[in-house]
Amino acid sequence: MSPYALVIHGGAVTMKPGELSPEEEATQREGLTEALQAGWEILHRGGSALDAVEAVVRCLEDNEHFNAGRGSGLTQQGEVNMDAAIMDGRTLKAGAVSAVPYVQNPITLARAVMEASPHVCLSELGALELALEKGLPVKPPSYFITEKTRQQWLDIVQKEGKMAMHDTVGAVALDQAGNVAVATSTGGIEGQLKGRVGDSPVLGGGTYASNDSCAVSCTGDGEVIMRGALAHEVYALVKYKGLPLAKACQAALQLRDDELKGDKGMIAIDPQGNIALEFNSNFMRRAYRIGDGEPVVAMWKDE
Repeated sequence: MSPYALVIHGGAVTMKPGELSPEEEATQREGLTEALQAGWEILHRGGSALDAVEAVVRCLEDNEHFNAGRGSGLTQQGEVNMDAAIMDGRTLKAGAVSAVPYVQNPITLARAVMEASPHVCLSELGALELALEKGLPVKPPSYFITEKTRQQWLDIVQKEGKMAMHDTVGAVALDQAGNVAVATSTGGIEGQLKGRVGDSPVLGGGTYASNDSCAVSCTGDGEVIMRGALAHEVYALVKYKGLPLAKACQAALQLRDDELKGDKGMIAIDPQGNIALEFNSNFMRRAYRIGDGEPVVAMWKDE
């Protein structure tokens, strides 16, 4: 029986202290704790890493305080276009969706793409049609738009050049059978162009898992993460260079740093139960639990 472990993130970003209200910070910590518990219970009772990461991400998608599912950022047109991906490290099977509207849990739709279609990634209306065909819950636009995201959208539309949020949620897990899995989901960048696809549904970009190396979920500036293929970079450094997991993540964060400037963060796990939580910003919502150990929840860099 393998050691089992779970690591989750709710987005990495550079933020001034005080920019996040104490109430919002407490609510987000609570959300991380709840999502961690949902995934950990599955692993604890011998469930699969794949089920655990999906459960974590569903929980965060349903929480309006995270930029995925319900709390997704709005496009330039004030609409919600969501991305998600899930990957099984045992089989290398994967499913992804991009720029999908209306679907309550894009991560569950990504899993349906993996299990019920011959493809790896479906986008926009094609993804939505599969959700309808599979009877997955869909919601009206009003469900996804929160007061916070509406206000941020207005600020961006009215003031060109204002910083857009680019958070993501994700989870990596190792189950008792020794398999790793990853799930990542995002509402994208506030004010993004219609049809923009981020790094989250790009295998090897923001999401990757393989039992012969590790599982990785990235967060931060999606364009930068995609251009560096950072999830695959971590995988390759572990597999081919034999780097310890945390060192591989640190090296991936520094890859071509002059050209790949921006917020970057990642969580990773390997089949031996080693975990890594690395980021170059001053803030990454994160949590982990190893076996029966105490859960750990943190947000600021110095925690």
